[in-house]
Amino acid sequence: MAQTIWVNKAKLSENMVHDADLPILADGALRLKIESFSVTANNITYAVIGDMFGYWNFFPAEGAWGVVPMWGHAVVTESRHPEIAVGERVYGYLPMGTHLDVLPGKVSASGFTDTAAHRQPMSPIYNQYSRINADPEHDAAKEAERMLFGPLFKTGFLIEAMFRRENWFGAQNLVMTSASSKTSMSLASVAKDLSPHIKRIGLTSKGNVAFVANSGLYDEVIAYDDVGNLPAAASVAVDFAGNSGLLRGIHDALGEHLKYSCLVGATHVDARGANSPGGNGDAMPGPKPILFFAPDHAVATIQELGPKGFGEAVATSWKSFLGAVDGVVEIDERTGITSAIPAFTDTFQGKADPAIGIIIRP
Repeated sequence: MAQTIWVNKAKLSENMVHDADLPILADGALRLKIESFSVTANNITYAVIGDMFGYWNFFPAEGAWGVVPMWGHAVVTESRHPEIAVGERVYGYLPMGTHLDVLPGKVSASGFTDTAAHRQPMSPIYNQYSRINADPEHDAAKEAERMLFGPLFKTGFLIEAMFRRENWFGAQNLVMTSASSKTSMSLASVAKDLSPHIKRIGLTSKGNVAFVANSGLYDEVIAYDDVGNLPAAASVAVDFAGNSGLLRGIHDALGEHLKYSCLVGATHVDARGANSPGGNGDAMPGPKPILFFAPDHAVATIQELGPKGFGEAVATSWKSFLGAVDGVVEIDERTGITSAIPAFTDTFQGKADPAIGIIIRP
């Protein structure tokens, strides 16, 4: 029996546990039993812009229901593929559930791609699975951190790479909303290492100011209520919150000093508006906010650095980031697939503590 958490695509606070018998495994396919996955604001973004970017299509449900993608680990419990054995562990894109059947293609010692027909229209980045036994990024002692930070870290890495390619659009300051979020912390860490001349300014709620400041990743931390105090200097802004009022406040405060406005994610779902992912396009003063789609920038950065150079650059920055956040986030492991429901709902409603990283073991 497989269990999957279905959520109402139009009302993400509504959910249900869907039970289904496991089908007969197709020739060439693998059955993965999901061992663990993280629940972060990244998953909320997948759901909020699921229709826009096809995130609901990776693990189809029925009718008004959808399955939110997660990042995690799984073990092969049944194999009809000659090159992949039962008992092997993998890391990659998984449903919020207990099982997943995949059809491996492009199989190598380090990984494979799920070639299932329904997944091909979406970005291939999400269809790749790492084989743990030959995965250079795997660290048995840091599996939780990889699930929590890994995909978000790469987004932060790619944002910094994009800005550096563009010479930071002539900016001196990097302004980041949701500074307590894992993606913002990742971007701050990469910028600190690779673009130290750029001042990193984190915006966060008043209750999270101390946590963000204690991370040591930001040069300055400003509460949302004080957004009008942003320094009047050439700046680029990266909005991880999806809060149109806050974004407008940044545009108003910086005016002509704002050189580029980047949208990444939507953690403040209730405040999502015109210029956030999924918004309705209402006009805003200053540069038009541009949505950052990580898979497209991954292709550009890999072309720039080459596959080997890209992997090495990510690995170096990842190691530095792990050192920077060591002890900053407490790991909270929860057992049973139903434990994912309150974890997802609390994160969706903004109740999750940024100092705690949630891992679900179905």
